[in-house]
Amino acid sequence: MTKPLFETVALIGIGLIGSSLARVIRAKGLAGEVAIATRSAETLEAARALGLGDSYFGSNAEAVAKADLVIVSVPVGASEAVAREIGPHLKPGAIVTDVGSTKASVVRQMQPHIPDTAHFVPGHPIAGTEQSGPQAGFAELFEGRWCILTPPAGTDAGAIARLAEFWEACGSTVEEMDPDHHDLVLAIVSHLPHIIAYNIVGTADDLEAVTKSEVIKYSASGFRDFTRLAASDPVMWRDVCLHNKDAILEMLARFSEDLSSLQRAIRWGDGDKLFELFTRTRGIRRSIVEAGQDTDAPNFGRNAPKTDAAE
Repeated sequence: MTKPLFETVALIGIGLIGSSLARVIRAKGLAGEVAIATRSAETLEAARALGLGDSYFGSNAEAVAKADLVIVSVPVGASEAVAREIGPHLKPGAIVTDVGSTKASVVRQMQPHIPDTAHFVPGHPIAGTEQSGPQAGFAELFEGRWCILTPPAGTDAGAIARLAEFWEACGSTVEEMDPDHHDLVLAIVSHLPHIIAYNIVGTADDLEAVTKSEVIKYSASGFRDFTRLAASDPVMWRDVCLHNKDAILEMLARFSEDLSSLQRAIRWGDGDKLFELFTRTRGIRRSIVEAGQDTDAPNFGRNAPKTDAAE
């Protein structure tokens, strides 16, 4: 039997990401023991009923006491409170990481509370669905996905390598990136699409000329896919907007300018401009399929596979 990568892994937070980690760790034997912590007694009991861990704690501090790897899977706004709680209880040599969709804010919140005897390596697995809770996880969530690590300057290279090996064992491809650059990239590929989706679904809900039943009854694939994004965890996305504000506002400004240009083309019947835009953007879709980030198989909403959202 292959030796586990870590003797004990502590999972702080057991929603979609945390519960998927628990499942893949067990399936692939990546840890000798999995300790699970969450403040919600109901969620902790659900995790216990699902058999996701070996030990269960209502206290984050108790959960990390023996852990060689601590993975924090909470909304990014709660990162500092968790770091402050667990910092004094981390064992020497422990690796602390997270899964948050914003990184510069997480570094600012957590790093001051992680002792020099431990290793802080922030991370972001770019994977998810619109589902949440311990029952939503599945071991294959990270297969073929990217995981970005944003270690602060001076972080122990061995700790980074061990965490990268862990994520690779989960099925991910690992890349390192500067935290601020990560936030700019994710603002356009994840954060802005979700914000637009929330806004479009909200606009449809507010329309007086179209009833809500008609919106639901006649939903075409475009609107249907927007509703999938807009079904993501509202607490998580509130925190993403608050903690990646500058990058999101920059991308919103760029998007607004491009939208105004599109509006003028439609108003003035500029078919050439419309055709050029739609042709150029179609090429981006082809590139995504060629990169293995999606399939070009038809999807009419029936038996749809689990796909990315809530990233």
